[in-house]
Order: sequence, then structure tokens, then C-alpha cells
Amino acid sequence: MTGKRFLAGRPRWTVRLRLTLLYGSLVLVSAGAVVGSTYLLFDTWWSGGRVITETSLPVHQAGGAGGPGKGLPAQAQPSAQVPDVKARAKAADLRELLVVSGIALGAIVTVSAGLGWFVAGRVLRPIRTISTSVRTISEYNLHARLAATGPDDELKELSDTFDQLLQRLETAFEAQRQFAANASHELRTPLTLERTLLEVTLADPDCTLESLRATCHRVLAAEAHQERLIASLLTLARSQSGLASRRPLDLCEVVRSVVSSRTPQLDEAGLTIGSDLGSAPILGDDRLIEHLTANLLDNAIRYNVPGGFITLATGTADGRSFLTVVNSGPQIAADQIPRLQRPFERLGPDRTDNEGGSGLGLSIVTSIARAHGADLLLEPGTDGGMAVNVTFGQAKRDSAPPARSNPGRTKPVS
Repeated sequence: MTGKRFLAGRPRWTVRLRLTLLYGSLVLVSAGAVVGSTYLLFDTWWSGGRVITETSLPVHQAGGAGGPGKGLPAQAQPSAQVPDVKARAKAADLRELLVVSGIALGAIVTVSAGLGWFVAGRVLRPIRTISTSVRTISEYNLHARLAATGPDDELKELSDTFDQLLQRLETAFEAQRQFAANASHELRTPLTLERTLLEVTLADPDCTLESLRATCHRVLAAEAHQERLIASLLTLARSQSGLASRRPLDLCEVVRSVVSSRTPQLDEAGLTIGSDLGSAPILGDDRLIEHLTANLLDNAIRYNVPGGFITLATGTADGRSFLTVVNSGPQIAADQIPRLQRPFERLGPDRTDNEGGSGLGLSIVTSIARAHGADLLLEPGTDGGMAVNVTFGQAKRDSAPPARSNPGRTKPVS
């Protein structure tokens, strides 16, 4: 407990304090080196080059006032005291030099520490401003920006990076709110329809058994649509949560299974389907891969034109497995492709889909591809429709199938 109190009472080891100590240490080392060099140079100069003048030595008299040698300087008289005088003078000068240098060094270090503290505060002031601004930002005001001004330096770059992060967060939050609103609307629509059908039937005094059966069929159809919507939402949520496990799969077999289950819809739509199915091994979630393939094929069937075509291709190229779905259909502008990958977005201005889709098909495909680390490419067809290519990473197998030199698409066949 005492240790915690001691640590709590210690000053914060802030960046400003560290910079101040760094500035002071650099000045101390530099000034110390200068003082040491000066001391050595002065010592060398004193030992080898200084000459003691007559006025610097005492006058020695031999005998009395009138004796021999009266008034002669010491250098005129051989004396053993000359080296001692030199040594004492040298020591006094060096000592005086050390004292003066020490005082000057202390003053310089003190002044440099103060200036370092001031300069560090000025340099770090934009960071404090950024920290204060970021603390005030929450999910309710993600539109706020730091909008830093000044020179184009590292601090402005940091501020701009925060602004970009806030922009991405605002976009993500707005997309989440829009998704919640759209999902609520999509779930409420069939419930409202069911309620209206039942109320109209119950309010009809001349209701017959046939009309009651017809109402029940319509209610069941609305419920089926709602069930498909909920299943799509669950699939989207599952794909966005990542993959719990992976196992070896072959896209060729998955496509064959999905096409076989969609034979009635293909026959009813009168579409021509062509295929070029080669072995395409991957590692992934079998249920999600099946959903991805089914959504692509369902979109190709639902948004096609009478007498149109669908082309399916699987294989490997450059060591990577791919799945390609090409279909005819209405013209799609290239700038509309990213919008169609968002949930509940459709090609027409009306969000209600008369073709029976939920508006989640391509968003589910995008999410599943991202969960598998696959590259998704969507391109509008030259004569309408869309071409979708999903390229997966190479599966880890002992013997991978040989790469196909030309994964090109075949012409539609009956």
C-alpha cells in the first residue's frame, strides 16, 4: 500500500518531461566536453609554453641590505624555488578555470532545461489540442473534425489521419443505422401485409371457403418471403463474424449442386446456361460457399431478360481457384456496382423488389468473399447484365490440380 502511494505521488513521466531531460542531457554532455577540452588544452599550454616574467617571481637578496646580489631578480640568480613557483601558479590557474567553468556549466544547463521545457511545451501543444478534441467526440457527433491548420508536418499528418478515421467511423455508423432501418422496414412489410390480409378476410361477411384459402396462401407466401429475409440476415451476420473452421472444398462440385437445385427456376425463366467447370480446390466454410454460389446464381436468374443466358466457370489460374458467373440482363452503370454491394440496395429507385429478392444477395456475396480472403470483381456486361469473378487463395493440398492456362468463359449452351 505504501509503495502504491509512493508511485501515485511521483510526477508523470510525460513526453514533455522526457524531452526536457533529453535537451538538458545533450547540453550537459556537449558543454562538459567543451570544458574538458578547454581544461586539457590549458594544461598543455601551461606546461609547455608559459614563461614566468620577472614581475611574477619574488626578489631574493643575498645577505644584508648592502650585500652582494642586491636587487637582482630570481631568474638572474639560480634558485631551486622556480619549479615550485611554476607548479603553484599552474594549480591556481587550473583551479580558477575549473571553478569558472563549473559555474558557467551549471548556468548553461539550468537555462537550457528551462528553454527545453518551454520549447517542448510549444511543440507538444498541438497534440494536447488533438487529445482534447478527440475526448469530446462520441458516436453522437462523429461529424466533428479536427481540421488542423499550419505547416504540413508530422503533427498535421496525425490530425488528418484522425479525421480520416472519424470519416470511416461516421460512414460505418451511418451504414449500420441505415441497415437497421432498412431491416426493420423489410421485416415489417410482410407482417403488415399478413395483418391486412387477415383483417380484410375477417371483416368480409360474405367470406367463402375459397377466399379464405386464397388469403391463407397469400399469408403463407408473405411468411415465406419473411423467412427467406431472416435466413439472409443470419447468413450475412454469420459471414461478417468470420470463419470458425475451414475444410477442403471443390468449387466445381458446389456449383453443380447449386445448379441442380435451381433447375426448375432455370426452366421456368427459359434461360440458356453454359458451363466450363474445372477442378477448383479451396479451403473454406462449405455452407457459406454454397450461399455465395446460390446468391450469384439466383441474382443471375432473377435479374435476367427473356431468352437470356447464364455462364458458369470454375478452375484455377496462377495457382488460385476462381468462380465466374456471367449473365445477360438490363444495362448497369459502372458507378452503380459499389452501391449494389450494400445491404438492401437495388438497381431501381424503389427499394421494394418486385422480383422477390431481399436486396441482400450481393452484400452477402461480398461479406462471404471477404471472410474467405477472396478477391471479388464485379463488372457490368457490355450488352447488359453483370460479370462476377471470385478468386480464392490456393488450397493447401499435397497435390494441387494443374493450373488452367485459359480460364475463359464458354458460350452459352442449351
